[in-house]
Amino acid sequence: MIDTVDAIFRQLNRDIPEVSFRLRLWDGSERSYGQADESFVLTVGSEDALADILTRGSLGFGEAYMDGRVDVEGDLQAVVRFAFHPAVRELHLRPRDKAKILAMYARHRNSMKKARENIQHHYDLGNDFYRLWLDESMTYSCAYWDQGCQSLEEAQRAKYEHICRKLQLRAGERLVDIGCGWGGMLGYAATNHGIEGIGYTLSEEQHAYANERFREDGLYPKVRVELRDYREATGAFDKFVSIGMFEHVGKEFYGQFFAKVDELLVPGGLGVLHTIGKDRESETDPWIARYIFPGGFLPTLAQIAHHVGLQGLGMMDVENLRPHYARTLDAWAERFEAHLDEVASRFDERFIRMWRFYLNACSAGFKWGDIRVFQATFSKGIRADLPLTRAHLYVE
Repeated sequence: MIDTVDAIFRQLNRDIPEVSFRLRLWDGSERSYGQADESFVLTVGSEDALADILTRGSLGFGEAYMDGRVDVEGDLQAVVRFAFHPAVRELHLRPRDKAKILAMYARHRNSMKKARENIQHHYDLGNDFYRLWLDESMTYSCAYWDQGCQSLEEAQRAKYEHICRKLQLRAGERLVDIGCGWGGMLGYAATNHGIEGIGYTLSEEQHAYANERFREDGLYPKVRVELRDYREATGAFDKFVSIGMFEHVGKEFYGQFFAKVDELLVPGGLGVLHTIGKDRESETDPWIARYIFPGGFLPTLAQIAHHVGLQGLGMMDVENLRPHYARTLDAWAERFEAHLDEVASRFDERFIRMWRFYLNACSAGFKWGDIRVFQATFSKGIRADLPLTRAHLYVE
């Protein structure tokens, strides 16, 4: 087993020579790889932990790290970077582990009942927890780091403005936000563009927080959030937006999702879908699916475009914000580490290690993997009054 790991690590070091590291085994022995300054030291506490990594992939490594059977001193993202190398991807799961993972995916299928459970698993950890490391608007999605942004708060406001310009929001228009989170988009659009709107979420924590904040800001009921599934949304809207929610729909429900979009938009209406995605279709990483986002599935751009067109909507523009999300995750991870004492007062060490791994693994995925962020703009019917260029997005 040690020889297998050694061969893999030497291959990794040859192909990614800028990352030097050291492997420390349970018997105290160590092996070094590379000549440059070490990026990390990987400590494997037992032979069983090593077997878990080799035979259970990200699920095995993630659980071993959460349990403290594997530790990383230094750059955790550099460790995750190796997971995207062919030498690691070619490691095969044992048949019994593959069967368990497939059964897990089936259990978390996003039916009306299960979708609520899946969302609450992640988003109802408590507003006090998310308040520790999100920005002041409680925005839990990719920020937009334009040239003037120096802080996470500025970058999240820039993201909302970027989307508002894509939607060409006008005062008095009605905006529907599917998967509205803590209401950041609706609040920004109402305050800065004069819209009226409704958001939908399945998170009880988000629902209560958003409406309370809208009341405090004097926006309610001009904008409000309802605790309902997107399939239960009703009304007629000039503009549609969904930010960081489509990842929770599931590919078997894409048709239902875009049918609902078509139902909600008035003729000539515009929509923006902002979602994490992939270049090629694959199942959700099993560790992420079990511990972070049960029921999650990342769409390809082809799947999005197919269902937009199938519904008779017109795709107008697509932007990939991949590096923006890596930077956003790094900002979240830094804030998370800065508030460890407060996190530890609410959760145990295993939870802390789980979230540290999650934030850093996702950032590594955007930097070196095939994870993307798509912003797709579409219309319902023909719009003859649309700008001919993107210049309106970047006017100061």
